[in-house]
Amino acid sequence: MLEVVGAGVGRTGTHSLKIALETLHGGTCHHMTEVFGHAEEVPVWIDAIDGRPVDWDALMGEYVAQVDWPGASFWPELAAANPDALVVLSVRDPDEWYTSCTNTIFGAMTMMREQDNQWMDAMLRLMGDRFCDRLDDRDAMRAAFEQHNEAVRAGIPKERLLEWTASDGWGPICERLGMPVPDEPFPKVNSTAEFRQMLGLPPVEV
Repeated sequence: MLEVVGAGVGRTGTHSLKIALETLHGGTCHHMTEVFGHAEEVPVWIDAIDGRPVDWDALMGEYVAQVDWPGASFWPELAAANPDALVVLSVRDPDEWYTSCTNTIFGAMTMMREQDNQWMDAMLRLMGDRFCDRLDDRDAMRAAFEQHNEAVRAGIPKERLLEWTASDGWGPICERLGMPVPDEPFPKVNSTAEFRQMLGLPPVEV
């Protein structure tokens, strides 16, 4: 069973949160990077995206927590399948979020889709169904981001929900999980510059 269900979408500090939760729980936290490393998960996620039944316990069986897309889009299902898990909604300023996405994952998704990538086709279907697939429309994507966050706030009881930003660090997470704060800095990874370097893209001009 998951100890944490992450309802915050990508580029809200989810990769740093993944590493932090792995440090706290001593196991693996699901994140989009896990999908890329476990090809056997792709057909199961595509079943979920296309509305077919999924055994969430089996899919998440080896993980202690989950954050980021695609799991964040299925927060109602994952929260229901893990009724004792803390639900963490990672958030940030909507404009900053959209700019970060545009400079990172949206470009990567478009590039991979142009290469006939089945997984990115499915992810764009998921965004169209549960978020927004108008990646070039700042207003539409911002609205989807805010609607997603409001849906989580409305759908999860306050005593079970932690709204968190990357600048909050260890404190709120450890307090809600009843764990001591690790004697190390909170991880800070996957910046825009690091993401673009990983894909071989030029730096963003400031």
